Amino acid sequence: MTNRVDQPRPLDLVGNPIHVSGIATGFEATLEYRIGDGHHEVTGTFTAGGGSGELGQFHVAVDVHQAPFQLDRLLVQVFEARARDGGDVNAVTIPVIYGPRIVPGYYGYREHKVVKGDTLSALAKTYYGDAALYSRIVRANPAQITDPDKIVPGQVFRIPIGS
Repeated sequence: MTNRVDQPRPLDLVGNPIHVSGIATGFEATLEYRIGDGHHEVTGTFTAGGGSGELGQFHVAVDVHQAPFQLDRLLVQVFEARARDGGDVNAVTIPVIYGPRIVPGYYGYREHKVVKGDTLSALAKTYYGDAALYSRIVRANPAQITDPDKIVPGQVFRIPIGS
């Protein structure tokens, strides 16, 4: 059995702390996490299950507010350390979008269903008071927006909200 991460889901928009949860099995039920942007990372360990191969649920709230992340795309990894050399075993990697790198004081997001006539600039003007901030919406929705000039009715965008 390998480890499974149920939250966050791929490309979820996350804040601080980053909540990581799922099902795990491992030697003595000790697992590790690594959250990083390729420049900086936050690491730690946690336990799940009873230590002799049972499956166990886990939930870890990882405080990343002091990490000087440079990018808004992070990788969340859960793995076991191989006893022989410390290498990663049964690693699960989930890419996420880190909201605090998109909007100051990030605390969540709204959903906006695109209707005919919407533009990213108009949405930015509505939600941020400045049409030039449309890139915030683009950055928060990488799976949906591949060309900022082509959005279509019915798409549902996450609009990051901050203080």
